[in-house]
Amino acid sequence: MDVRNKTVVVTGAGRGIGQAIALKLARHGADIALFDVNAADLEATAALCAAEAVQARGYRVNVADEEDVSAAMTRVAADFGRLDGLVNNAGIVRDALLVKVKDGAVIGRMAMDQWNAVISVNLSGVFLCAREAAAHMIELGNGGVIVNISSISRVGNAGQSNYSAAKAGVASMGVVWAKELARYGIRVGSIAPGFTHTEILASMRPEVLDKLTAPVPLKRLGRPEEIAHAVLFIFENDFFTGRCLDVDGGLRL
Repeated sequence: MDVRNKTVVVTGAGRGIGQAIALKLARHGADIALFDVNAADLEATAALCAAEAVQARGYRVNVADEEDVSAAMTRVAADFGRLDGLVNNAGIVRDALLVKVKDGAVIGRMAMDQWNAVISVNLSGVFLCAREAAAHMIELGNGGVIVNISSISRVGNAGQSNYSAAKAGVASMGVVWAKELARYGIRVGSIAPGFTHTEILASMRPEVLDKLTAPVPLKRLGRPEEIAHAVLFIFENDFFTGRCLDVDGGLRL
C-alpha cells in the first residue's frame, strides 16, 4: 500500500511508540486519526503530524469501551471519507508476580484488577478496534492494513502473566484475521518490540537499564522510530500478511 492520501488510525498515539508511528506515517503522506485517552497528548501529536502537511485529528477514545470504539471509528470514516489502516498500539502494564513469597509464605498475589485492566486494554481493545475498522474497510470497499503491536513478552516474561497473555493473544489474533480478511483485500501483521526507549524505561535507574540490555546482542534499547519503521514496512509490502516481526535487537536469537 502506498500510504499517501490514505487514512490510518493509530491507537495509543499520544506519546512513545504510538506517537512515533503516527509521525512516521504522516511523513510518508498518510492522513492520521489519533486515538488516546489523554487530550493534551492527542493535541501535541496531532500538531506534529499536521506539520507534515497531512490531515491529523485526535479522538479521545477508551479502546476497552465498545461504544467508544464503535462511535470513534464511525466518526473517522465520516470525517476523512475513508479508512485504510489501523495500528493497534494502545497498551498498559500492571506487572506483578502470580504469587509473591517471602520466607516460604505467600504474601501477595496478582490481583484480579491488575489482570482485568491489562486484558481489557491490551487484548479486548485490540479486538474491538480491529473489528470496527475491518467492518468499515469492507463496507468502503478499498481494502486496508491492520498492524497489531504485540511484544517480545508474548513468549512469557516473569512478572507479566497478564501482559504476556494479552500480547500472545494479540499476535494470534493477527494470524486469524489475516486468514479471514484476505478475501476483502485486508492484510494483517504484527510487530513484537523488544525493550524500547520510551518514557517508562527512560525513568529507570542506569543499573536497571544495564540489566535489560545485557542479554540483547546489539547491547542497547530500541528506539520508537525503529518500531515505526517496521510498521511502515508492513503497510508498504503488499505480500506481507499473517506474520509477526520481532524487532528486538536480537534478544530472542
